[in-house]
Amino acid sequence: MGITRATPRTTDSVLPGLALVACGVAVAVVVSLLQPSISALTVAVLLGAVVANVVTLPKSTAPGIRLAGRRLLRLGVVLLGLKLVVQDVLKLGYEVLALAVVAVVVTFVVTRWLGRLLGVGEGLSLLIATGFSICGASAVAAMNSVREQDEEDVAKALGLVTLFGTIAMFSLPALYSLTSLSPTRYGVWAGGSVHEVAQVVAAAGPVSGALAIAVAVKLTRVVLLAPMLAAVSFAERLKYPATGQRPPLVPLFVIGFLAMAAVRATGLLPDVVLTTATFVDNVLLAAGMFALGTAVRLRSLLRSGPAVLLLGLLSTVLIAVLVLTGTVLIS
Repeated sequence: MGITRATPRTTDSVLPGLALVACGVAVAVVVSLLQPSISALTVAVLLGAVVANVVTLPKSTAPGIRLAGRRLLRLGVVLLGLKLVVQDVLKLGYEVLALAVVAVVVTFVVTRWLGRLLGVGEGLSLLIATGFSICGASAVAAMNSVREQDEEDVAKALGLVTLFGTIAMFSLPALYSLTSLSPTRYGVWAGGSVHEVAQVVAAAGPVSGALAIAVAVKLTRVVLLAPMLAAVSFAERLKYPATGQRPPLVPLFVIGFLAMAAVRATGLLPDVVLTTATFVDNVLLAAGMFALGTAVRLRSLLRSGPAVLLLGLLSTVLIAVLVLTGTVLIS
């Protein structure tokens, strides 16, 4: 009588990576407790980048790190919906929604144009434009599923969006004191310009009252991924029949975030539940940030050449300045 071992193997394959992520999260939480002014998410992404660039991670850690950077991160975003006060979002008005749409479209189009100007490959510039304008690594992966690119280009785009998103994550809180933005408007700026959802959390977290708004604005950009993918897919069909698995019209974690926000809006959840959910959410997001940090390979990015790095920098500055200008105008 045979016993199947498929499930243990599958489980065992993610344990080394999850153990590494857990250690990184534990260190990040301890540092944050000792220095409350430093976000655990910020420490986690830095630790991930340091570990990945100082030592060679065993291949056995890849599945667990990938799980943390995708499923655990998205689950953290879902729970983040419990922090969203819908009434605060409704106060933003149609101007913020319009600003998010303009920021995505202009950044995407201008980044593609800059890519051609700098001599960056068409496929790589498409991935960079998508990731930088919408939602980082998940947008890169989604666009690659619609229009498949070379694996090296995908890796470069993921590294760039993590690198420059991390730079923006640190830069915006540092620049906040130089602006006249209220916490709410700073949330609009952070949510409208930082690349990854978790990076938005880390960028908005240090400013009291900005986090929920920042996430709401960011997820407005995420939802725009659907029409952008549809447009590219339609363009591909004009060339030849599209193949491969289609990405979902609206990412499931976005639906989950909105569902949790709806639950919060009922006012039925006791404080102890919200407090517990906040702690769990911080752990999940820190795990995702550590995993994202390990995607930053400085040597690989440096080998990409100055044109690719310059494109990432210009695209990051473009969306940050564009959203800041729009935020000031609609204040």
